[in-house]
Amino acid sequence: MDFDFSDEQEQLRDAVRKWVDKAYTFERRKAISQGGGFSADAYRALADMGLCGLYVPEAHAGMGMGPVEGMIVMEELGRGLVLEPVAQALMASAVLQAFAPPALAAEWLPGIAGGDRIVTLAYQERAARYRLDRCTTVATSHAGAWTLSGAKSVVCLGETADATLVPALIDGQMAMFLVLGGATGVSTRGYATIDGGRAAELVLDRASATLVTRDGQPALDYGVDVGIACLCAEAVGVMDRLLAITADYMNTRKQFGVAISSFQALRHRAADMKMQLELARSMSYYASLKLHLSAPERRAAMARAKYQLGNSMRFIGQQAIQLHGGIGMTDDYVVGHYVKRLTQMEMTFGDTLHHLGNVGSTMQDSAGVFV
Repeated sequence: MDFDFSDEQEQLRDAVRKWVDKAYTFERRKAISQGGGFSADAYRALADMGLCGLYVPEAHAGMGMGPVEGMIVMEELGRGLVLEPVAQALMASAVLQAFAPPALAAEWLPGIAGGDRIVTLAYQERAARYRLDRCTTVATSHAGAWTLSGAKSVVCLGETADATLVPALIDGQMAMFLVLGGATGVSTRGYATIDGGRAAELVLDRASATLVTRDGQPALDYGVDVGIACLCAEAVGVMDRLLAITADYMNTRKQFGVAISSFQALRHRAADMKMQLELARSMSYYASLKLHLSAPERRAAMARAKYQLGNSMRFIGQQAIQLHGGIGMTDDYVVGHYVKRLTQMEMTFGDTLHHLGNVGSTMQDSAGVFV
């Protein structure tokens, strides 16, 4: 199997990496985090590079690319801890393209691709415990118009998004709706997240909504699976950069007159971190390459990938703090921010134990590498 990237894909990686290195420094990120967790200027720059429209067809002003290009982009954004919601743009555009009526897709996809409209996915409810099939938000139709009542939790940029994709029940069956930000009946309570970003609790009280599809469960599953693949790629970028920072610190920090990288026990720790990184990288590739499969196979693949990524994120984050010592815990040093991001990601779209249960539930009696 050929895992080499094409020249075009490498050019995309290089362009994103150069932007992150030059335009998204640690100091700028801290300022964005302190200013609310989102920069319209940074998001516009990312959109101008075509990153928000990677999944959007060229007919709708997008790039017409696929999951591998999305993986490349998210990995590079992860290296710089970029806060802006490119992953949400990929998730929303994927769902609208696959499930929305043509007129609704044509209305929203160009704006998402151009960075003019931010659309997020409100996939989580407070009592669901990561279960996507548990939904209490209810949709009601009056004279051909839909309204929603319910609540969603930890909605990315819920305060400022132009619209939100919201799962809701129609006669007990899940459907997917588009709810405009600031619409009548919509209220939000925003808060900062541990990684410096921004989220909100979304409350809907007979809020006006547009029906995207009555196939709400498949649409929600697909959107979250795209999000998991993006998160896995982003986490690889975060861990790759964190390991590089740790190795550089070990080569410069001296104890007993020598660099601590010369201590065998610490070298073994760094080697274990590298092994966990490469395990995570291979599973990130696996997740992105499985996005085109049927829903059961795709869902099983995402659970496997997220489980391994969760283990790798926890191990690499903890080891990086240990190898840095006290400085790794300070807010002025970059390492703590990388570990906070990994902690947030481990809990997003289902934590490690949740996905371990999903992996176990999909195993067959004959499961094994020779089957």
